[in-house]
Amino acid sequence: MASNGASAREGDTQSSLEKIKRQLASNSGRNLLQGPLLKRSETLRKWNERWVILDPTTGKMDYKIRRNEPTVKGTIIFDANSTITISPVNFHATQLVLKAHKESVNSLSGNGSAKLGTVATVVAAANSTTLEASKEIEAAMQIAMRNALGAMMNRPTDGPMDDLTVMKETLGVKDEELQNLARDLRARDSTIKEIAEKLSETAEAAEAAASAAHTMDEQRRVACVEIECLAKDSEKQLDSSMLKLRESEEKVMVLSKEIDQLIKQRDSALHEAQLWRSELAKARERVVILEGAVVRAEEKVRVSEADAEARIKEAAQKEAAALKEKLELLAYVNMLQAQLQRQQVDTKQVFEEKIESCSDNGNTVPRTKHVDPSEDNVDKACGSAKSRPSWRW
Repeated sequence: MASNGASAREGDTQSSLEKIKRQLASNSGRNLLQGPLLKRSETLRKWNERWVILDPTTGKMDYKIRRNEPTVKGTIIFDANSTITISPVNFHATQLVLKAHKESVNSLSGNGSAKLGTVATVVAAANSTTLEASKEIEAAMQIAMRNALGAMMNRPTDGPMDDLTVMKETLGVKDEELQNLARDLRARDSTIKEIAEKLSETAEAAEAAASAAHTMDEQRRVACVEIECLAKDSEKQLDSSMLKLRESEEKVMVLSKEIDQLIKQRDSALHEAQLWRSELAKARERVVILEGAVVRAEEKVRVSEADAEARIKEAAQKEAAALKEKLELLAYVNMLQAQLQRQQVDTKQVFEEKIESCSDNGNTVPRTKHVDPSEDNVDKACGSAKSRPSWRW
């Protein structure tokens, strides 16, 4: 907060100084562009003082008979035959006044640490220079008056009437010149007063600038204290930033190592990808070969399906034939079973008859022998009949 207030006060002081310098520069430039000059009149064949105003933007030079007149009398136009004569006295006085004024302005536009004594000295020197210039101007005017009177007294007299006429004309001209000189003196006096007022304003501005310089000095001290605090804070921040910088350098080294590893992994991955591309190309070739094999296998499957269908039809035909034969065998087995049952019934009857005959007549050998072979034959026939279907099945 203190630094912000100090900076604001410094800004206000600088702006006020710039404003004062602009005012002084503009006022001094305005006075340099207007002033009294002697203008030669070809009609009256004499020099007349006129108040001349020069516009620096357009280069136009106007003049008035007196300074206080509101309207412009005419315009001065320069050509190849125009002559301008500079008075050394006026030029030297103007140089002195301008030099003093410039020194006072430069003292204000210094580093802001000028003291009141220096400013007062500059103002006093400017005032004394102005007084010297006014004295030089008055002395020059007195010398001009003496020269004019001496020339008038030394002029020869040709005749009483002519001398009187010439004397009257000369006195009229000198009277006008004296009036012009008086007006010039009054104008110079007013100019000197204006310069003195401006120099007093310059002194006041210098005093204000000096007070502003004191304020700026105090603000500078406060700013120095704040700068020291900021320097300490900046040193602490520098130390912390150095630590952070070292940590960041270590992190950068670690990251660089990781980047190297990642680059190696990337190279290996690219190599592996190249291998996979080659394997993929081989696999595509194998896929093409396998597709051809699949086509050939499909053809074989179609052929095998046709063969299987033919075999299935043949097996179905064989199965139908076997079923038919099975039915025939079952019919034959049924017939044999019926025949066997009849034989068993006959055998039982024979046994019963044999038992009855044995009980009546005793042992009948020939019949017994005759029956046993027949029974064996019957058993053999039954066994052959039973074994035949099983063998054929």
